[in-house]
Amino acid sequence: MKTIFTLFSFLIFSSISGFAQIVFSSDWKSEADVKVFVTEWKSEADLIVYSTEWKSEAGQNNGIWFFTEWKSEAKKKIYFTEWKSEADVIVFFTDWKSEAGWKNKSRQHYFY
Repeated sequence: MKTIFTLFSFLIFSSISGFAQIVFSSDWKSEADVKVFVTEWKSEADLIVYSTEWKSEAGQNNGIWFFTEWKSEAKKKIYFTEWKSEADVIVFFTDWKSEAGWKNKSRQHYFY
C-alpha cells in the first residue's frame, strides 16, 4: 500500500512539474521548442504572460513564466522572433499576475 501511495505521489508531482513554465530564452531559432512574438497590444495576444522572479511561482501552462539562465533547467526553450508571421504563439507581457492566462487556447499545446 505504501508503495502504491509513493508511486501515486510521484506521478502527480511529475505531471504538475512537467507543465511548469520555466523557460529559457534562446538566441537560436533552431534550438527553440516554441517561437514567440511579443505584441504591444493585449487584444492581439494568444497568451498573456506574467514574468516572475521566483521559480516557485512558475505556473502550469497558465502564463506565469520564470526565465532561467540555464537551458538544462528549462521546461521550454523559446525564441523571440521579430515577425508575428514566424511565431507559434503571440504573447503580451503584463505587470499583473492576475491577468496571466490563455486567450487563444488552440495554441496552448505548444507549452505542454
